[in-house]
Amino acid sequence: MITLREALYLEKGGVVSFVGAGGKTSLMFRIAHELSSAGETVLTTTTTKILMPSKDQSPHVILSDSSGEVLDKARDLIKENLHISAASQRTDSPLGKIAGFEPEVIDGIWKAGIFRWILVEADGASRRPLKAPAFHEPVIPYSSRLLIGIIGLKGIGKPLDERWVFRHKLYAKITGVKPEEPVTEESVAAALIDKNGILKGCPYHTKKVVFLNMADNQKLLESGQRIAGILCKTGIEGLKRVVIGRALYEPPVVEYHDCSQTEKLDNEKDILSRKHERTKTRKR
Repeated sequence: MITLREALYLEKGGVVSFVGAGGKTSLMFRIAHELSSAGETVLTTTTTKILMPSKDQSPHVILSDSSGEVLDKARDLIKENLHISAASQRTDSPLGKIAGFEPEVIDGIWKAGIFRWILVEADGASRRPLKAPAFHEPVIPYSSRLLIGIIGLKGIGKPLDERWVFRHKLYAKITGVKPEEPVTEESVAAALIDKNGILKGCPYHTKKVVFLNMADNQKLLESGQRIAGILCKTGIEGLKRVVIGRALYEPPVVEYHDCSQTEKLDNEKDILSRKHERTKTRKR
């Protein structure tokens, strides 16, 4: 059984940003638990707004708009628990959300060297399984070593409306699916591939992994497999792997597809095909 750490290339430590919809927060805290249980220091935070973490998600939450104060408190708290969450302040939201930090602040916290891992929720989706990003998002720290793009497979086949897709009109514009039409696997792939899609705004040096969440039955797994095939064949710049899983259940990783290998095989086939065509031309 492969772990989330293995599936998502979480090897050497670093800043990891999460974008998309359909389980970002759940996946982030599950990864934090896996890493801290392995004896590594982890900070979970955001550049947007998230619900106040429960005790099960994060035993300690620091609220301060001063990065110096966050670091001072963190140095003491990690003696008791290796996983800490931090945000700048509470919001006026009736849901009890907390507001995060500017990306430069997270870059500074990373440079301080206290945490082996900083996990960052970098956009919002209002708890929908799918989304399209607005102009101002995602907000990804430059220090991010890895970007994990997430979608919820349960949105496939559902009507394209605000119940299932956050900013559904933007999704329609990006993917070509009209409002109220069923969301297709091809449109989900397009929402990840498009230059204005879920993975936009990624620093050039940052690796990408896609996590297709909510593969809770065979039908959804097959949808995930088709999406993975499209993504790997397209060859998105920096995309290393597509993981199909379910963040809330065991096992969290169902299967994965290495896109770099698929792209290499396709390139090799193209080369062989061109050689074959040249050979036929010479014989003529």
